[in-house]
Amino acid sequence: MYQTFKKIANRIIPESVLRRNEKFLRGIIALKYKGQNFQCNICDYRLKHFVKQGHNDLLCPNCGSLSRTRRLYYTLLNLPIKGKVLHFSPPKALLTKLREIEAIDYYSSDFDGQFESDYKFDITSISQPSQSFDVILCYHILEHIQEDIRAMEELFRVLKANGRVYIQTPFKEGKIYENNLLKSREQRRLAFGQEDHVRIYSLKGLNMRLQSVGFKTKIIECIKNTKENYYGLLSESYIVAEK
Repeated sequence: MYQTFKKIANRIIPESVLRRNEKFLRGIIALKYKGQNFQCNICDYRLKHFVKQGHNDLLCPNCGSLSRTRRLYYTLLNLPIKGKVLHFSPPKALLTKLREIEAIDYYSSDFDGQFESDYKFDITSISQPSQSFDVILCYHILEHIQEDIRAMEELFRVLKANGRVYIQTPFKEGKIYENNLLKSREQRRLAFGQEDHVRIYSLKGLNMRLQSVGFKTKIIECIKNTKENYYGLLSESYIVAEK
């Protein structure tokens, strides 16, 4: 039902109109899913069930959050997050919540203009002074970046001493797979799983690259439990990188 409505809306309603009325339209769709079995921990909407997406992902129809977005918010709420926070390509639902936290000075950035943001930083050349940020959120960004080592060096540069970067990408077993000869969108979709990806990391491989630019790292493996199932959080892994 959700996907059918989305396809029809995208076909007949201009994108600018969809963006202006997104919250209203989502509210209408979400009524179909209203229930008591599950709850989105970002917008607090209670659901009969989440909307199943590709790769077994779970979407909240009311705010549009995916499992990884809800997992990140769940993680941040259980940490003493404060100070200056840089967030690359923030999902709208999470951006709205983080802007409300008085303890943080929130910098949202999206280079391509696909996400709502306050800044347009190039992650390979961040136009901010060294040691500017206490926390950096870099979720599903590096797999899009051709010069990923340069991006990691920039993350290290703008991070304060004792600061933290939270990083996640799609992962595979074995080694990192990348091939600069693959240029077309179709080639990249077949090789890396998405048309605008330029590689697919392994968890170990990404961890080693982060260490190579100076980060101290820790791999976090989140296993779904009963409470997390209620919030639609899948079993996931991410890396915390520190100076």
